[in-house]
Amino acid sequence: MGMLDAQAERVRAGATVEFRPTGTSMVPLVHSRQRVRVAPVDPALLEPGDIVLARVSGTVYLHLVTAVDTARRRVRISNNRGRVNGWTGHDRVFGICLAVNDVPRPGAAAKVRTTGTPTPTPTPTPTPTPTPTPTPSPTPTPAPTATATP
Repeated sequence: MGMLDAQAERVRAGATVEFRPTGTSMVPLVHSRQRVRVAPVDPALLEPGDIVLARVSGTVYLHLVTAVDTARRRVRISNNRGRVNGWTGHDRVFGICLAVNDVPRPGAAAKVRTTGTPTPTPTPTPTPTPTPTPTPSPTPTPAPTATATP
């Protein structure tokens, strides 16, 4: 398990983490060994340009969201040099980068997940079916009484 895998598990569990990723694939947004702060994210709020901690095809990346497919609940992840890593489901997007070297990322704080589980896709509320009012049963007519004749 690599360093990003361990951070992804901590973020998945609800922690906000700080670490120093290595590599040059995100320059100039994130330089190698710059400190980043990553918090759990509500994937339904993501948009192109967000930097996320996500698993794509078995590998965890701190890369850009470059496209959003709301209907299929997935995002496309790419580095900042034009290489597309691929599409990944909302369940594999763990966190959003809030800051790089204490410089806040615009709009990121509003996308932090504050509950223990990701926001589900909205389900339409069913329209209540009106309950029919019971119709009173007709009162039975008394049977004619026979009078005995002597």
